[in-house]
Amino acid sequence: MRAVSLSRAWDETKAIIIREERLFFSVALALVALPAAIEGLVSPRGMDPAAPWWVDAILIVGFLVALAGQLALIRLALGPSITVGGAIEHGMRRMPICLVAVILIMLALFVAAIPFAAVLTLLGIPLPAENVPPSPPAVIAALLYIALIFFVAVRMLMTAPVASAERVGPIAIVRRSWELSAGNWWRLFAFFVLFVVAVIGLVGGLGAATGVAVRIVIGPIAPLSTGALVVALVQALLNALVTTGFAVMLARIYVQLSGRGDADAGVPTTGI
Repeated sequence: MRAVSLSRAWDETKAIIIREERLFFSVALALVALPAAIEGLVSPRGMDPAAPWWVDAILIVGFLVALAGQLALIRLALGPSITVGGAIEHGMRRMPICLVAVILIMLALFVAAIPFAAVLTLLGIPLPAENVPPSPPAVIAALLYIALIFFVAVRMLMTAPVASAERVGPIAIVRRSWELSAGNWWRLFAFFVLFVVAVIGLVGGLGAATGVAVRIVIGPIAPLSTGALVVALVQALLNALVTTGFAVMLARIYVQLSGRGDADAGVPTTGI
């Protein structure tokens, strides 16, 4: 078990991004901002049951490309040196394996919800439903399940770095993330909370302000409209900034936890 230093990881993150900002943001713009902008243009409200099937298909493809982009950014930040093109190819190659690992985690959380529902049912306590106030036991069960989700989410923070850095399968990725995060839950939880706050404040706050301004100046934000395009571009750039910082930070935390403290994060300036 290794104790992670968030301050050290943050210092390394800043140094790496400043040194190679053009390369990192080239990847982020291509694999994170571009798909996010397309998603926002065709579906400003996200998944919409009333939208045509091709809209949902675009959203799914955008998510997969963004996942590959995160893995590519992590590979750039891990070292040793690799071309940007090589990092993108690496991200695309490892993306399906990482995706399966994420699906396994989600399935495990779904299965974990069954005992909570079963206990409430055996006790004759109705489950929360629309327009029905939840009972105190149901609220307690929901809070316990949310706590479980947070616990597992923090233990699985190393999923993407492991998927990018190690040639292992989905089950091994989940197991490895669990092992690496052992003994560092509170530090990783602090990092996770700070990231969520940053996302809410930067992407959520500025994105909402942009939406209000666009409605006033341009008009309603409808799919494939000028307003949707403006909002999508702003949110896509913000998303690229946050994703880059998050990916590099995860990579440098992984370097500490895995014992690769001497790993060089340098990236060549050619090979895009």
